[in-house]
Amino acid sequence: MRPVYATTEQYVAYAGQDPPADLERRLARASERIDELLRTAVYPIDEATQLPTRPEHLEAMAQATCAQAAWMLAVGDEYGVAAAFSDVSIGSVKLKRAGSDDAGPARHAPDAVSILQLAGLLPGYVIDVGAW
Repeated sequence: MRPVYATTEQYVAYAGQDPPADLERRLARASERIDELLRTAVYPIDEATQLPTRPEHLEAMAQATCAQAAWMLAVGDEYGVAAAFSDVSIGSVKLKRAGSDDAGPARHAPDAVSILQLAGLLPGYVIDVGAW
């Protein structure tokens, strides 16, 4: 099971607002997005918990997860599927898949990327294909 990098209390402190009823599930989803960003990152972890052992890394990952969760709530695209379609209708269900020339919305919160970069967890630039 993948670790969840932030708690409800950390989210409330970060966002400064009441959490949605299903925040724990949303933080788990946001943690998955953070794992995507950290795919090539190198940092020490506790083998039992799979969490970073350095407090500054743990704090950065918690903040990035909170930023990702808040961003996903704000854009209303928890699963990152909006990047796959350039046009969606509900009545008579009409979907148009985004082509290579159509730049869909980003999948990762820009603030989450910045937090991880400033913490030294991302050695280079993250290019979110959906944004290009």
